Amino acid sequence: MKKTMNRRDFLKKSLTLVSGLSLISIPAFLTRKSIRLTVWQVDPYLCVQCGRCATECVLTPSAVKCVHAFEVCGYCDLCSGYLRPDSHALDTGAENRLCPTKAIQRTFIEDPYFEYTINEKLCIGCGKCVKGCGAFGNGSLYLQIRHDRCINCNECLIAQKCPSMAVKRISATQGYILKGQGNVKS
Repeated sequence: MKKTMNRRDFLKKSLTLVSGLSLISIPAFLTRKSIRLTVWQVDPYLCVQCGRCATECVLTPSAVKCVHAFEVCGYCDLCSGYLRPDSHALDTGAENRLCPTKAIQRTFIEDPYFEYTINEKLCIGCGKCVKGCGAFGNGSLYLQIRHDRCINCNECLIAQKCPSMAVKRISATQGYILKGQGNVKS
């Protein structure tokens, strides 16, 4: 005699099966994602701020973000990474800002010093601020691939298109190359 399954038993068994599979697959996925042997990195000393990090990354917006080395920054009133080089005044209006997405926030500290912070959610990795900052001399702004956003492509399109070969695959234990600090664990 064959026992037929009613709707309630079918749903109960289906939900049990789905929850069992998710308990197995979710930790396996998270473990695979968290154990990276190598990661992509931008060497800030080789980067020429060509703008390809913003356009060549498979992610939108790019996994490349601007990073600020506070210990290198001069906290200038006239920041060449914040204001356009052709600005005629220290007016911080949108038409005078260098960043197209307003990702750099300027906070007054004391006369004549300002602190500049990067809002990574707004940053597209175009490198315009980095180029402006480096033109003045101190170079406290630089680009870096954020490992928490990068999907770790086997063949990074940014690395393929980088004219200065600044994007490299490195050991995940090596850490970021940070200006003013040498290598630091990520």
